[in-house]
Amino acid sequence: MDQFPRFDAQPPTNSRQFCHKSSAGQWDTVMGYFDGNTVTALWNYAQHFALSDNSFATMSGQSTRGALNLTVGDTFGVLCGPRTSVYGDVPECGGPAPTTGTPAPTNGTLGTFVDDTDPYWDVCSRGKPAALTGRNIGDLLTAAGVTWGWFQGGFTRAADGACSASHPLEAFDRATGVDPRTDPLRFPDYVPHHNPFQYFVSTANPEHLPPTSVAMVGKTDQAKHLYDITWFWEAARAGHLPAVSFIKAPAYQNGHPGNSNPLDEQVFLVNTLNRLQQMPEWRRMAVIVAADDSDGWYDHVMPPIVNQSNTPLDFQCGGRTDGPGARCGYGPRLFLLVISPYARENYVSHALTDQTSILRFIEDNWLEAERISQISFDRIAGSLADMFDFSRPVMRRLLLDPVTGLPSLP
Repeated sequence: MDQFPRFDAQPPTNSRQFCHKSSAGQWDTVMGYFDGNTVTALWNYAQHFALSDNSFATMSGQSTRGALNLTVGDTFGVLCGPRTSVYGDVPECGGPAPTTGTPAPTNGTLGTFVDDTDPYWDVCSRGKPAALTGRNIGDLLTAAGVTWGWFQGGFTRAADGACSASHPLEAFDRATGVDPRTDPLRFPDYVPHHNPFQYFVSTANPEHLPPTSVAMVGKTDQAKHLYDITWFWEAARAGHLPAVSFIKAPAYQNGHPGNSNPLDEQVFLVNTLNRLQQMPEWRRMAVIVAADDSDGWYDHVMPPIVNQSNTPLDFQCGGRTDGPGARCGYGPRLFLLVISPYARENYVSHALTDQTSILRFIEDNWLEAERISQISFDRIAGSLADMFDFSRPVMRRLLLDPVTGLPSLP
């Protein structure tokens, strides 16, 4: 885990990160470092609420695997997909499919998702998509009658059917003086492979249909529990927030290198948390802030190997394969914050957790500890319980400036 600078690749010629070039025009920035002077909001939240220093990605890999582990606890179950993204002999999907009435091709074999590729049941997908079978947390919540929703930036399609608005990288433009209205390097707000529920026929909303009314947000209708972020705030204003909500930033604010950065991510997080903390529901709310993968912000801590995998795709992940192949876990260490009146104050948890610990938290609180499957990682996930004190909630708010990350209001 200490040698990744040695293998650092040259950034692309259109890199929008703050990398330095030598006088000879060569890239000479091996690493950048983000601390409390840069991601100041995260630093302040950690001092007032609860932070984990021992939480990991469930598996190594990109965003799709992280999103699936958050909501499924597994990446096995691929019916069809491109060979570059699937471990296992499955057919290609074709597509994408315009409706959930279009079944995914299958040869009876299931594979493991190993790389980003867009979902089969999503008209905004590009390239060769993939489809999965099995249950996800949405299926379990719906069956139990618990309201829930996935809210993602850019999910609403334009009037002409176009998929997602686009934005420039805001912090880059502020730093360089580029006018964002004329910035040619713009990125779609909606990223299909960040939406885990679109891979499953049971929860997919291929055409991105809106809910039939604000009162139906969180309930089952044509939207299938999948919404644009704007519907979250519409439901909040109407007093109809779902019991369980997943909020995914638009691409230009998701912190991903190349199309965003930690300062743009800070704007999104602070604006969201400021609004949540000023709602009446805040007194009984818990917000968990987590990442779907490292996105290149590497960490030096070697993760524990809790699930061995010995395939050509793995490196030093044990001498056997536990369950389906290509599920080496855990992956890199990731930040995890709990922000809530129930969160312990200025607390650092050392308990071993991973992305499926969030899934397990939902299952334990709303589903009587039901698990996704016999092989899903929520069965072995560590608990987030020590980050909370449910016996003594402390009604507190931390309202920050979205640009500086510093306290802005009393």
